[in-house]
Amino acid sequence: MSVSRTLEALLFVADSPTTPEQFARAMGVPVFEIEEALEKLGGRFHHDSALQLIKIAGGYQLCTKAEFAEAVARFTQPQRNRLSRSLLETLAVIAYQQPVTLAEIDSVRGVDSSYSVRQLIERRLVTEVGRRPSPGRPTLYGTSQQFLHSFRLDSLEDLPSLEGVLPITVGATLPPDQPTLALDE
Repeated sequence: MSVSRTLEALLFVADSPTTPEQFARAMGVPVFEIEEALEKLGGRFHHDSALQLIKIAGGYQLCTKAEFAEAVARFTQPQRNRLSRSLLETLAVIAYQQPVTLAEIDSVRGVDSSYSVRQLIERRLVTEVGRRPSPGRPTLYGTSQQFLHSFRLDSLEDLPSLEGVLPITVGATLPPDQPTLALDE
């Protein structure tokens, strides 16, 4: 039984991205053999298969190539799982500032975010990651492996940079007819 063929079978049955270390433990072979086999398997899939081997969420997974997306979607008829603007906003705050408390999320957004956080936890995009060592010991939230998987990220370092993006302050602009106070300089 070859390492490459066994690895292909394990990738086929894996329901989430799997690390080379996990494959090595399951197969009883050194990690370097798994990494070599993954490289060969990825090359083989690249040239003559409708599948591809991708590195995502810290592990490897098989998926169909993009050119087959329309046919696969017609066949599987997936449910659209769209996130509302408020859920995306809350998720962005958590992703970029994690670990973060609900009060900190509320402070950034300027509104109560408890419903959004509950929805994100239910969708397995956010998880409780601990407690802040402060009075009341508030829950800390962070993104999950499912978040990485859903957004096709290998790690949090792959998030787009916020450099050059101006911070948005809620209520920073006043209507044109609103009187303002002159500040002494």
